[in-house]
Amino acid sequence: ARAILEQQGFQALTMSALAERAGVTRGGVYLHFDSVPAVMTELFDHLAETEGLGASLARVWEAEDAVTALDAWAAHLADYHPRLMAVDTALQRAERSGPVDEHRAKVAAAQLDNCRRLAAWLADDGRLAARWTVSTATDVLYGLICTEFISRLLVDRGWSRDELRKGLAALFRSTLVAR
Repeated sequence: ARAILEQQGFQALTMSALAERAGVTRGGVYLHFDSVPAVMTELFDHLAETEGLGASLARVWEAEDAVTALDAWAAHLADYHPRLMAVDTALQRAERSGPVDEHRAKVAAAQLDNCRRLAAWLADDGRLAARWTVSTATDVLYGLICTEFISRLLVDRGWSRDELRKGLAALFRSTLVAR
């Protein structure tokens, strides 16, 4: 499924294409998945595990202070999210129903919780810039997770992941951190 998504896009992801790619019958695919959205949901969960979401986020939450955690958050976004861009974009284009909507809601809730946790940490450390509240800082951090934002910088503008990491870290520090 990942190869089909990355090479041909969401429109090419059918149960027949999956069967052909996997070298099994279409019925064999249906034994494991009842729909393309179900395949995508499982794929996204599998990629989160195999691409190291837990380890990437651990670097954020194990940081010595909130500002260092903000830098680790920038590194997380620059390293982890680009590896899943094609899958995430395809998932966003999927019909908004059933398992896809449930999965997107679960991912969005986890992302928002991470952003809130980071903004609250900055506030608790007395490092959140005066013009921000935990709520508004959370919203800004959450908005910048957007796959399209990351894709525009990496794909459209040709930034490297290192440039993305450094740029996000500078943006976060100059915008959210009290001087």
